[in-house]
Amino acid sequence: MDQDQQSKLVETCKTSMQKRIDALEKELARVRTGRASVTLFDGVRVEYYGNPTPLSQVATLSTPDARTVMISPFEKSLIGEIEKAIFKADLGLTPNADANIVRVPIPPLTEDRRKDIVKSIKKMGEDAKVSIRQARRDANDKVKKSEKAKELAEDASKKLQGDIQKATDGFVSVVDEKIKNKEQEILQI
Repeated sequence: MDQDQQSKLVETCKTSMQKRIDALEKELARVRTGRASVTLFDGVRVEYYGNPTPLSQVATLSTPDARTVMISPFEKSLIGEIEKAIFKADLGLTPNADANIVRVPIPPLTEDRRKDIVKSIKKMGEDAKVSIRQARRDANDKVKKSEKAKELAEDASKKLQGDIQKATDGFVSVVDEKIKNKEQEILQI
């Protein structure tokens, strides 16, 4: 295993870890914090001419204040479908529709609900760390195979494994930081 292959292995490992961080960020964006946010509706799909379509593609979403999300459909006929989609998404929110728009009030979270949400985001963080460690293990297995096949010297193998561990530690600390920030946001009243 030459120097180029070694650096490519480390980069591949880092890319895999970064993808997991990106996925975690998307998961955390969907978590309700008691404050209005259009990202809460990222997973909502509306029936539009028989196709499940992301809500953001059939309506404009905005937050006129900290406790309300306003949804303005591009076609007025979609108001009923948007209401159904929000109920079906099981966000724990109740949309209010009038002739032109759908308003979704975001109720303040109870203390118990906040604690449940914090537990669930900590689980998301642990899942992300497990995925990151899986990427480390896969990369280390390749390094060990190369060393065993005499394609890589022992000291080069140790150095490469050290680089992979350093990357792993960095990504795990990013996960911890993101979870800590989201936890503070949720527990803030």
